[in-house]
Amino acid sequence: MNSLVLTQPIGNIDAYIQSVRSLPLLSREEEYACAEALQQHQSLQAAQQLVMGNLRFVVKIAQGYKGYGLDLPDLIQEGNIGLMKAVKRFNPSVGVRLISFAVHWIRAEIHEFVIKNWRIAKVATTKQQRKLFFNLRNKKKHLGWLNQAEINSVAKDLGVTPKNVVEMEARMSNYDVAYDPANDDSESSTHAPAAYLSNATPSPEQTVEAQNWENHHNQRLLNALKGLDDRSQHIIQSRWLGDKKATLHELAGELSVSAERVRQLEKKAMTQLKSVLN
Repeated sequence: MNSLVLTQPIGNIDAYIQSVRSLPLLSREEEYACAEALQQHQSLQAAQQLVMGNLRFVVKIAQGYKGYGLDLPDLIQEGNIGLMKAVKRFNPSVGVRLISFAVHWIRAEIHEFVIKNWRIAKVATTKQQRKLFFNLRNKKKHLGWLNQAEINSVAKDLGVTPKNVVEMEARMSNYDVAYDPANDDSESSTHAPAAYLSNATPSPEQTVEAQNWENHHNQRLLNALKGLDDRSQHIIQSRWLGDKKATLHELAGELSVSAERVRQLEKKAMTQLKSVLN
């Protein structure tokens, strides 16, 4: 895979996603070195490394916008363009990871793509209508029509009237006409429809942080387990950590003790683990 591929149509999406997930992540030190090489020497190889090391996060972000009915490969392609723009503007001396900086650019490109390709049913007349349009999809709990309780709930959450919700739902179900941003000269760019596109998925930096925390927590748990005796380790692993959870009576038969004794050993082991992990 090379940088040219990033701006070309994506073929087999499953193969592409598998490919980008196999690309190695850059460490903080490697990322800093590449960013400096790009900034100081205009190194195309360094730029490519920065892009390739963050493609998996573009996929993650793009998947959050599938609800707008657009093809995932197109969303990913637009996100890749945003990532490349971010790489070009990234300043390593700021002290943040590239993906934290790039999230804005990735989402901005995807937003623009959604706006240009989504056919809006005359919802661009007011800021309130645009806000309702771009949030109504996430508020609906099913694909059918909203009932009155759901209409009232959506209206309350978005600060609009139930009548506004009913009208917007009807418009979204009818034939659409194009939205022309050139006609919207009454409000600033911060009130553009893109400002209301919703993406409830965790950001890439949150995902990385969660993965790091999970790895850290798992390592602490492993170290704590090593502090137990062999029998207690076996009980905890069989009762809580295995794919098939063993019962007290099963372990009692295996260890030739009573089920009550197994329960006592389990309780003591859990108390010991909690004291180490807290």
